[in-house]
Amino acid sequence: MNPIYLALDLPRLDAALALAQKVKGHVGGLKLGLEFFCAHGHHGVHEIAHVGLPIFLDLKLHDIPNTVASAMQAIHVLEPAIVTVHASGGRAMMEDAKAAAGERTKVVAVTVLTSLDDDDLAATGVGGSAHDQALRLADLAGEAGLDGIVCSGHEVGEIHRRWKNGFFVVPGLRPTEAGSGNQADQKRIVTPRQARDGGASVLVIGRPISRAEDPVAAARAIEATL
Repeated sequence: MNPIYLALDLPRLDAALALAQKVKGHVGGLKLGLEFFCAHGHHGVHEIAHVGLPIFLDLKLHDIPNTVASAMQAIHVLEPAIVTVHASGGRAMMEDAKAAAGERTKVVAVTVLTSLDDDDLAATGVGGSAHDQALRLADLAGEAGLDGIVCSGHEVGEIHRRWKNGFFVVPGLRPTEAGSGNQADQKRIVTPRQARDGGASVLVIGRPISRAEDPVAAARAIEATL
């Protein structure tokens, strides 16, 4: 299985569809985030599903348990392969999310966003490093019965050693040749190869493919490193 999931967070549905069709032979799935879902809703997801690749709904649900469970039930019809919730919503919320999900949907918990570092966490009152917090939340997700977690490539190796059969989604990836100017809002980044070697099940890649002059060539080049 190709572990690359292309982040299709484009404002126009026609552009997202065109890109998905163009690179579908070189990626293993398509990630639709909050921007896409708010702009295009169920209709947009159905349209992208016609491309024929697994759909990852990256909605990062985070609310009281009943609300998250109801939201999960509302997206049953979309049959997503993967859905995200926030691990910081707590064990009960994660348990209810998993119970409400479709049988073929993997529910994975976001640990620490790759846009956050130690100082950002401290500003929100979280003690310790981003690494330590990711490990704590990964343990909680496992106890809640989730399929896996979302973490940066910096933590995936250690979490994989602790959770042998977990499903690990790693975003914040940049190819080796990408300079610091391409990091944008990501702070804790690694290369796709490093993440895969650490135990990542899914590699979420957006701008290095979607904003490349030749998206197909970019996707093929990343695929070749794996």
